[in-house]
Amino acid sequence: MSAPTVLLADDHGAIRAGLRIMLESHGIRVVGEAADGDVAVRNAASLRPDVVLMDLRMPGRDGVSATREIVEQGYGDVLVLTSFDEDELVFGAIGAGAAGFLLKTVDAPTLVAAVRAVAVGEGALDPRVTRRALAAAATATRQPASDAQGELPDLTAREQQVLDGILQGWSNAELAQRLGIGIPTVKTHVSNVLAKLGARSRSHAAALVRGDDA
Repeated sequence: MSAPTVLLADDHGAIRAGLRIMLESHGIRVVGEAADGDVAVRNAASLRPDVVLMDLRMPGRDGVSATREIVEQGYGDVLVLTSFDEDELVFGAIGAGAAGFLLKTVDAPTLVAAVRAVAVGEGALDPRVTRRALAAAATATRQPASDAQGELPDLTAREQQVLDGILQGWSNAELAQRLGIGIPTVKTHVSNVLAKLGARSRSHAAALVRGDDA
């Protein structure tokens, strides 16, 4: 696979410079930068990066609003990178279609791995965010989603298994291994699940099932 391309959206120039050095030293191409949400949307539309590394708190248009437009318009996948971890921001970003959410305390290997994962259609959540997301999904996890079929679109048995795996945070590779099917087949099922739920991403699908994005 060719090197993923990234657009950096953060209002602090020093942070953007540090992220550029970190990513490019690991073979990831930074194709542009933005200091606010409006510029992030315009540059994403022009550059079509694989991943937009998005801060949430910026002057003018915030990162959640920018994330929603970038995802809805298909300009790229969004990986949120922020200093804040309030639930409102976490679920706001996920509801807007972000494919991942990391805190700025993340180390370089984890950030690079997350960028690469999002670039190939998978997700990435900071462990602290994952813990809260799984807690929010506890009821859905204890009761198979099939018990709530009245509130969900009709899913095939295999699609239901894939959805349950998405709720657990499993990657495509983990789904393939656990379900005994190939990764291309997993991707097809994931696409079908997202389409039936009307979700923009795997994380958005989980938020819809949990009721965080009514």
